[in-house]
Amino acid sequence: MLPLAIFDAAEFFGWFVENANYLLVFVFMMIESSFIPFPSEVVVPPAAYLAAQPGHEMNVAGVVLAATAGAVAGAFINYLLALWIGRPLVYRFADSRIGHACLLDREKVQHAEKYFDEHGAVSTFVGRLIPAVRQLISIPAGLARMNIGMFALFTALGAAVWNSVLAGLGWWLGHTVPLSSLFEQVERYNSYLSWVGLGVLLLCVAVILYNAFKKHDKK
Repeated sequence: MLPLAIFDAAEFFGWFVENANYLLVFVFMMIESSFIPFPSEVVVPPAAYLAAQPGHEMNVAGVVLAATAGAVAGAFINYLLALWIGRPLVYRFADSRIGHACLLDREKVQHAEKYFDEHGAVSTFVGRLIPAVRQLISIPAGLARMNIGMFALFTALGAAVWNSVLAGLGWWLGHTVPLSSLFEQVERYNSYLSWVGLGVLLLCVAVILYNAFKKHDKK
């Protein structure tokens, strides 16, 4: 999740509200999920807000589906770039003298790939819920050649949860606030969601550290 102040979010927000449809939701969520910094908070909540209005052509379920499909498409951009470009570079570095000087070699890279392939499903799912990590979690998955079916499944599940939260917020605001104050309300709740995401990140780190020390004690 990125601060809305990174670009003229208010201007984009107004334009999006006037032109929103499923295709635009898909396209902008694909951008958001790729390597291009873009906040999903200016796409899904206003789309769901409009879907909550009587007679609008969109519905909330359709918004979540379009946003999730876009997120998966964007995640595959990162996955494939990491697989086709990043992975050869990592191996080239591991085989170099500099890589060996950094205590990195081909065997260690292969071990890391195997570990992520075995445990990457949970990381991919949880990563989709964490600010700043959401767009980046596809990169290690591609570097590690994570099973593409598992990657697609858990990316879609994580994205669906996140988009459902944003759509739920937009739907609720659609029944409680006028359109003129929508942007300010989304900005307000965006900060709350950021704190929740940070809490999820800290919890994940705590679980990882606990398991690491637990295994160490057994040895």
